[in-house]
Formats: sequence, C-alpha cells, structure tokens
Amino acid sequence: MSDALQNAAQHAQELRDILNHANYEYYIADQPKLADIEYDTLLRELTDLEQAHPELVADDSPTQRVGASPAISFTPHTHRAQMLSLSNAFDADELRAFDAKLKRHLGIDQSTRLDYTVELKIDGLAVSLTYEYGVFKSGATRGDGITGEDITQNLRTLKGIPPTLALADCPAMVEIRGEVYMRHEEFRTLNLERERKGEPVFSNPRNAAAGSVRQLDSRITAQRNLSMFCYSLGYASARVASTQQELLETFKAWGLPVNDQHRLCHGMEDVISRVEYWSTEKFHLPYDIDGIVVKVESFALRLDLGEVARNPRWAIAYKFPPEQGKTKIIDILVQVGRTGALTPVALLEPVVLPPNSTIQRATLHNQDEIVRKDVRIGDTVMIQKAGDVIPEIVSVVLADRPEGARQFRMPPICPACGTPVQRTEGEVVTRCPNKSGCPAQQAQRIIHFVSRAAMDIEGLGEKHITQMLEADLIRDPGDLYFLGAADLAKLDRMGDKLAENIIAAIDKSRETTLSRLIYALGIRYVGEHTAEVLAAHFQSLDLLAGATVAELQVVYEIGLTTAESVSAFFGNDESLELLAKLKRAGVTAETSGSQSRSNQFDGMTFVFTGTLEHFSREEGETQVKVRGGRASSSVSKQTSYVVAGSSAGSKLEKARTLGVEILTEAQFQAMLNTQ
Repeated sequence: MSDALQNAAQHAQELRDILNHANYEYYIADQPKLADIEYDTLLRELTDLEQAHPELVADDSPTQRVGASPAISFTPHTHRAQMLSLSNAFDADELRAFDAKLKRHLGIDQSTRLDYTVELKIDGLAVSLTYEYGVFKSGATRGDGITGEDITQNLRTLKGIPPTLALADCPAMVEIRGEVYMRHEEFRTLNLERERKGEPVFSNPRNAAAGSVRQLDSRITAQRNLSMFCYSLGYASARVASTQQELLETFKAWGLPVNDQHRLCHGMEDVISRVEYWSTEKFHLPYDIDGIVVKVESFALRLDLGEVARNPRWAIAYKFPPEQGKTKIIDILVQVGRTGALTPVALLEPVVLPPNSTIQRATLHNQDEIVRKDVRIGDTVMIQKAGDVIPEIVSVVLADRPEGARQFRMPPICPACGTPVQRTEGEVVTRCPNKSGCPAQQAQRIIHFVSRAAMDIEGLGEKHITQMLEADLIRDPGDLYFLGAADLAKLDRMGDKLAENIIAAIDKSRETTLSRLIYALGIRYVGEHTAEVLAAHFQSLDLLAGATVAELQVVYEIGLTTAESVSAFFGNDESLELLAKLKRAGVTAETSGSQSRSNQFDGMTFVFTGTLEHFSREEGETQVKVRGGRASSSVSKQTSYVVAGSSAGSKLEKARTLGVEILTEAQFQAMLNTQ
C-alpha cells in the first residue's frame, strides 16, 4: 500500500470512529456532543474519501449504516425493512443538483418536471410502529437501521398512537415510520418542574423527547405528554398506496397522526419556494423542525431509483442554516484519546442559543484547523447552532480581538504523561506515543473495553475507571476481573450496593462473544463490523492472534492496513500479557450463531429488485450474507445474480443488458433450500 493510500485509510478510520461514537451519543445515550453541522461535514468528508478509494469502504462505516446498535436495557427488535437515513442538501443549488441527478438516473429529459412531496423534518426521535391485522403490536427505535430497541410499552402511552387502526381493510401487517417529538409548551412545563425539584433540565425538546420515550419505567413516559407524526411506510403485506400523498391520506384514514403541513410540489423550483417559506415560518411552529424533507411523489419511480448505501436515492433532507451566536474563548485545553490522539477543545464563555442550549465548549479538531481559522485564546468568535449542544466555531471576530490574544500551539509533550508528542508527516493528528504509560490513553482504552458494544460492563463509567487508575487498583482491562467489592468500596462515593453491582456486571462479562472481545481489545482499524468479520473467519482468539499479515489479508474485507495493525497488536508483549490475564480470569469468547455461516454463496454477489412476496429485500440480503455471499444495491459486471420481484425496474433492465443471470423469488428460495 502506498503512503498516500495508507494515510487515507488511517484518516478514514479516524472519521469512522468519530462518527460512530457520535451516533452512539445521539441515538443511544441521548446526549449528543457533536454538532449536526460538524457531523454532516465529517460525514461528507468520509463519503468523498471512500468514493475516491472504494477499497477503504467498510460495512461498519457510517456511510453504510444508520445510527448505532441498540442498548441492552431494552429487548432488541428487528425491523422487517431497514430504516434508512437521508442524504442532506444545504442550499438551493444542491436541491437542483439532486433533481438533475434523479433525471439522469431515470433517463428522462432535464426539462421534465418531477413531482415531489415536501414535508417538515420534525426534530425528534425516529420510531417504527408494527400493526398486525390493525392492532398495534410493537414499537421500536431506529437503532442501527436493522435492529432497534423495543419500546412498545412506552409508545402505548402516547395519546396520538391508536391501539387499533380505524379501517378494517388495512394490510395484515404494516410497519409505519414516524417521529416522536415534544411540543414547546410541554418542554417548558417539564423543565420548570425539573428545576423546581432540583433535577437537571433538558437542553432542548429533541433530547427531552428521546430521553422520555426511552425510559425503563413507562409511567414516566406517560407523564411527558409526547406527540408523534407518521410519515412513511417501512413494510406492508399488501399494497397501501402508489404516491406519498395517497400514503399520508391513508394514514389519516387509519387514524394515525399526520403532519398537515405536507405539500405536493410540481418541479424543483416549486420545492425551493416551499423551503424558503419555511425558513422563516418555522419560528411560528409549536414544535422544532431542523429542515425540510423532499420525496419523489411516485412510488413506481422510487422503485426504479432504489437506494445507495445508507440512503434512498429518491429523497433528500434540506437542512436549515444553523443559527449563530457570539462568545469568547476563555482557554484551549487538550484532550488525549484512546489511540493517543491529542484534540484541542475551546472553553467558552457560556452563551445561550435557541431554543435553550447553553454552550460552553467546542472541539477545534487539530492544530491545522486552529491555524486556518486563526483562533486565539481571548478571541471573540461566531459559533453556530448545530445539534444544540456543541457548536462549530465559524469564524473569529477580528474587530473584537483584544490586545494580548494568545496564539495556541499544540504542546510539545503529552499533557497527561509528559511524553514528547509526535506528528507523522502528511497527517493532521498529533499523538502521544506512550501507549502503555499514558494515564489518559490507559483510561480511554478501559472505557472502550467496558462500553456497550464491547464487553458491556454495565454501571462502570469513566469516573469510576479514573478513580481505579488513580488508586492503582487497575492498569489494564484484565485487572478488572481480579477486583472484589471490598476493593471498590475504598473509592469515593462508592457504596456497598453499587460496588456489588459493578462486580456482578464484571463477572457477567466473563462470557461474551468473540466479536465483542475482539472489538473490546481496541485494535486500531478494527470496528464492530471488522471484529465480526474476523470472528466469523477465525472462530477463536488464539487462531486470530497467530495469523500472519498474509493470512489476515485473505479474509474478505480485510485490507493491508488492517491486517498489519491486527498482526502488530498480537505481536506486542503487552497485548499478549493482557490476553493471558483475560484467560486466567476465565474470560471466554464464543462465536455467535449469526457469525457461523456457510460458504454456499462464497464469491457470489446478489442484487434484489422489485417487490418480493415472501420476504423483504433486507431478509434476502441477510440470507446471502450468512451463506458467505455479498449483497449489493447496484448491478454491475461483477454481479452474480439479480433476484427480481414484481414491478422490477431499471436494475432488471441493466442485468439483461450485462447478461447477468436473473432469478425469480421461487428460484432464489430453491437455492436456499439446497444448502
């Protein structure tokens, strides 16, 4: 691998780590720290990087998936059809470019006017409702788009969600998507009550709604007076509508809550006029919106357009420009991450941005970004609201720069351990190379190890881990398994019951899956999906640890950079010591059933198109993957089979043109049965 490609791979992984963590904070923890505009910028950067280097695309990339994995506090719920996310537009020209791209894909003249439905983008929590024979059976969060959290009991408390659909002729089963939100009036009432009780207030209605709908006690949810709007269909066992307007009218007829501000627009200029109208009228709404959703009206055209990665081609979200405010930089501190990366963070004079967000800090990313914007300590800066919690520093107000404003330079030594820092040529990240002796890296590695997606040690938070390190109770994750409740009782504010609960959670984690353990080890470039791939191939940690770079590269989706990183990790004495400690502690890792797959479709690529009768496209793709094959959203010369249902469109025609073998649904099922 060339140096340029290796640098690109490293930067792509760093972007994936940042965005995946932001997804967890937004969708699971309900405590977003990364501003929306910053997330969108980083996502675009990653998208561009992966388009330039397709070999760097990983299944666990935020460009390929939505959100984050479900929390264990709720029962997992698998959606019958994947809940996708939307690509974004930020100005009228990008909307026009979206319109032109659709016409090219459909092969129609650019002068043709496409019909679109324009809807308000409600700022809340996306959920899915399942009705069977007209009766509300279950409700779930989006989660990672495939698996969410079952929050049925909480959703039953929403007065707007009918327990039964109003019409008798609805399909036997439907999945209905919508947004749970909190009205401004309810938000103010809730915060006043929390303030009166001395409880922390919510920063904005979106966080209040997300936190309320994910309460373990549904009685609390019932007290929050949440609302919901339904806007799309995920799955239906029978035809429901042929256009978006017809779908929304059907929802209303079923008794479902539908936002009445949707409008049919004839052509993109009509859409843009509607967007401009809402850019000012949004302030008069009794709830928050963060943009406008633009959808192709015709479902037949949507079928032809299909999907790409994590987004449908036929819809886009116009994001309103963030609102800005002015504040002063008090200081710039440096945080040290798990991989040794040093990140400068601006401490700000508190400033309130609408609707009610108090901003006190913002990440400055790296030294190059600080130099580019000429940010100095003492400067007055413009910040823009994006996500209501952490803003983006847009620019410095040079006219307000005080005498003596201090330039910031990344420290020559690590602020956590005093080791001279390093910056590799061609990289923007400054790192502390003291992997084993830096207390900040130590702490972050253990925090990663105990996280939900890793060993999932519930109740063991950052504060406790920091205290354990300071008390010299632990040095690495393996030491956790040799602690007793008496050890923890020595820590500040650690009662006997809490200590016993944490020890019980640690003991529970001794039995885990191989993919979780691999991910927990914190190997560079190994995210959740890559850990699953390695677990499925090697089936044991010992075999993985002994694999050479060449043997690792044989594994599908494992490139040279990842292979070298994995090999280097297991060739490190400290890593081997940790593995030995985990083995002595009785930590065992088994391959899960989902990881045990056959090789029936090894080397084959399948594309699903049209409407299938007996299973969804997502279900078909899962069947391919567990048999060792690949599922793709586009047809190419490398496609092995196209499985075509009814009303198949452009993908079917392209398959015929390229001479790709076409299977009916029955033929595909017959292949599955011959395993």
